[in-house]
Amino acid sequence: MDTGTTSERTASRPRRTQEERRAHTEAALLAAAADLVVEAGVSALTLARVGERAGYSRGIVTHHFGSKQALLEALARSAQAGFVAGLEDVPAGLEHLLRLVAGYVRALAGAGVASRAFLLLWATAPTSPELAPIFAERDERFRADLHADVAQGVADGAVRADVDPHAVAVAVLGQLRGISMQHQLAPESVDTELLGALVADTWRRALETV
Repeated sequence: MDTGTTSERTASRPRRTQEERRAHTEAALLAAAADLVVEAGVSALTLARVGERAGYSRGIVTHHFGSKQALLEALARSAQAGFVAGLEDVPAGLEHLLRLVAGYVRALAGAGVASRAFLLLWATAPTSPELAPIFAERDERFRADLHADVAQGVADGAVRADVDPHAVAVAVLGQLRGISMQHQLAPESVDTELLGALVADTWRRALETV
């Protein structure tokens, strides 16, 4: 039976560092921002509302992000960080590409609010001056990673020499984003496990050296 006082139990816990407290606060603010986007769209996203939803003041949001634009950029980065797990030890090349596309589709089944917010923001980005540069940069980074996999596959002989890495990167990104939006609109119509395997197999047959 625990007979220690509350103060004794509290004192026994290691105190969080300033960096840990900062990371905790930023995570709470980003989660609140994602909730607001999913509930009411980017127009509902103000620093004051984010602070209120997270239980902080607007001043805290401004202190951590500085502006709504910076908050949106942080939300876009954090929503996709580590979306596909288990790729760290897989070297660049065809197998990395195939695991990425299969893993991406399968991960949609467990996608949380942050990922849903990312897709909603991405879908409206072309007509939004504040969102367009953020998501153009996000897509460019994704295409660069895909391009690197295909180019490495060509270099090591796993991918046909006549394949254009840039064209494949554009096509793969478009496919993944399209599947993501379909899943967002009608998750029951997208079998992520089956589709993940199908997409990977389709790209293997399209790219690999015979």
